[in-house]
Amino acid sequence: MIRSLFAGALCACVSFITISGASAQTASNAKAGGTALNAQTSWIGNTFGFGDGSWTQINITAIAVAPDGKVYTDSPWDESGAEAGVYKDGKMLGYANGTHGWGNGGGNAVALNHRYAFIAVTVGTEKGHLVGKGVWPEKGHQWYGVTRRELGDPQRTMPFQPVANAADPRARLAASFLVVNDVPTDTHTEVTGLAASDKTLYVASASADRVDIYDPDSMQRKGSFKAHQPGHLALASDGTLWVVTDVLDGKPTVAHYSANGERLDDTLPLPSDSVPVDVAVDAQGRVLIADNGPRQQVLFFSKQNGRYAAPGTLGERGGIFSGVAGRPGPLRFNGLTGVGIDARGNIYVSTNGVGPNYTPRGKGFGSNLGAGLGATLESYSPEGKRQWLVQGLLFVDGAWVDPARPNSVYTGNKRFELDLSKPAGQQWTYVGFLSNRFKYPEDPVFHVDQWPGLPTARQLKGHTFLYLTDMYSDHLKIYRFDAARDGETAIPSGYIAGRAPRNADAIPNAPAGGDWMWRDTNGNGRFEAGEFTRNTSGKRMPGWGWWVDTAGDIWHTVDAKGIYRFRFGGLDKAGNPVYSYDDMQAYPVPAPFNQIQRAVYDASTDSLYVTGYTDDAPYQRAQWKEVGRVLVRYDKWSTGKPDLRYTVKLPWDTNAKPLVTIIGVTVEGKYIFGVEPAGVVHVFDKDRGNEIGVIRPGAEVGHASGWVDVANGITAARRSDGEYLVFVEEDARGKVMMYRWKPGA
Repeated sequence: MIRSLFAGALCACVSFITISGASAQTASNAKAGGTALNAQTSWIGNTFGFGDGSWTQINITAIAVAPDGKVYTDSPWDESGAEAGVYKDGKMLGYANGTHGWGNGGGNAVALNHRYAFIAVTVGTEKGHLVGKGVWPEKGHQWYGVTRRELGDPQRTMPFQPVANAADPRARLAASFLVVNDVPTDTHTEVTGLAASDKTLYVASASADRVDIYDPDSMQRKGSFKAHQPGHLALASDGTLWVVTDVLDGKPTVAHYSANGERLDDTLPLPSDSVPVDVAVDAQGRVLIADNGPRQQVLFFSKQNGRYAAPGTLGERGGIFSGVAGRPGPLRFNGLTGVGIDARGNIYVSTNGVGPNYTPRGKGFGSNLGAGLGATLESYSPEGKRQWLVQGLLFVDGAWVDPARPNSVYTGNKRFELDLSKPAGQQWTYVGFLSNRFKYPEDPVFHVDQWPGLPTARQLKGHTFLYLTDMYSDHLKIYRFDAARDGETAIPSGYIAGRAPRNADAIPNAPAGGDWMWRDTNGNGRFEAGEFTRNTSGKRMPGWGWWVDTAGDIWHTVDAKGIYRFRFGGLDKAGNPVYSYDDMQAYPVPAPFNQIQRAVYDASTDSLYVTGYTDDAPYQRAQWKEVGRVLVRYDKWSTGKPDLRYTVKLPWDTNAKPLVTIIGVTVEGKYIFGVEPAGVVHVFDKDRGNEIGVIRPGAEVGHASGWVDVANGITAARRSDGEYLVFVEEDARGKVMMYRWKPGA
């Protein structure tokens, strides 16, 4: 008996395909619990794995250094609430807490005196849902200000006004919070700089052109003075104040003020291409400038014969982009955000891959691109030797083994090398930053929301290409490599906008409304007007599933409309993979589905693995990111008469805590791997569809995984000895999980 494979009308561009029902196996059911598999838990991308409760935060936009070398940080966002961290001697000592959730957010400034840590934060109402006089702003308003904490333990709030309810931690937070700017929610007057002594607290607001002066004990305002777009501040031992100014205009500079705000006439001889982002002053009066321009260095200035001169620098000129572009290492800075110095002359430098970003946060977390490009904090001796480094390099990111190098792994914009002989958590080395904002300033990584993206690496015609999907599967980015000319840099090569992409106006010359394709035909990595192609096929492309097979074909699932296949058309003269709407093949939704979420094609067996919903297992709006509730393997897909080999009912329990469903799926070797939102990995036999068992986070990471929050958050690679490396996106603590599993071991 022959039955139609596809539900609904057939596309004109596809021949009629049928399936023999005789070969289909009885549906199997995957277990929500499952047998535990013997797998080692490891990770890549973070100095700490959370086994002891530590992790390096995912962004650092400001630092303050205590005389003993303890470093306090601030940033707008860390997924697990460590917006304001504390580090010393290469260890995370803790974080301030109370800067995340319940209307609270981090900021871009931090300062210390002998008693307190002052941290820039924000307080909102969660769209009016939080109400409490003195605890949250009025509905429709946002507070920007400073939280005061105990220097020795920043989790301890230091109230300076009455506490409405001592038993309520939110009331204690409010009593320790100084409201600097109370504004409507669509107005952004962030605190952009802080400096403190035992007698004075300076607070800068760039959008208000103002530096306010407070008493650090009473937190009463004593005055203010005008400064043009003031950013980070540094207080010298003589009581004068150094201010990074003009931070919103794109060409910042540094000004010197007296204690009461009078502009002084001495200036620093900054290089013409410098972009000062932070300033510090040591005990001898030497001024240190973090230069986030092309130099990527710390610049030193000291007063000689009544004028400031530049006696030296810290860091290789050009930073990570000098020599082999993108190769990290000591003194090779990348996106400086902060500089500080302790009493012994040790210098501390923070980076986040792009530098400070004063774009209003109301445009989305993507406007704070540091949360995804990689936070580092490092210490150097007075002689310039690196003493320690902590890294929080990954966020909303996955990993894919390099097809040309089995011990090389790509993430969204980084490359790591593996040494599996080392202990868990020490098996990775950061070796490549793939995004060069100086040579390729139009790279979408720096402009399009939702961070670099989830990687797929394929080798085509002897060349490696990187394909990246974003958090919401709005688009697919394509990159090529030219190691001889660009080192580790991934060169923008192609882009498929499946729907109107977020921040689409940031892509130069892009057609309005999305649904277009771009290819870098002249090889310069820029989006030029003649390089775009509109989708005129009449088939709209929004959907969750993207897959690039080993032959280079791109598969895209579009909900109830079907599966679209972009055939790899070889390489053009610039070395870009060629795809076109004219060579796109469309398949209707295959039975038994009424909506499909993912499609994974295995060219070695001509099999297509499809997940989605059926009449018996329908779609629920609340679970909009999941792969669906059913998986089906179809064999002989390319023949036009594929066989339905088996059907699997996937784990699905919306009442469970945490939620049980599958949010990501991949196929590798002899197995299918699916991952739950809470990070549990299900392993299925690829030939029969039965579940083999599950992999859960081990003690190495505190038996904890952050939420898998993306459509393509799991990948796997089979090694030559039969071991599988399984990589899972881990939102919470700046890393990607790496599970090592060898069947039968």
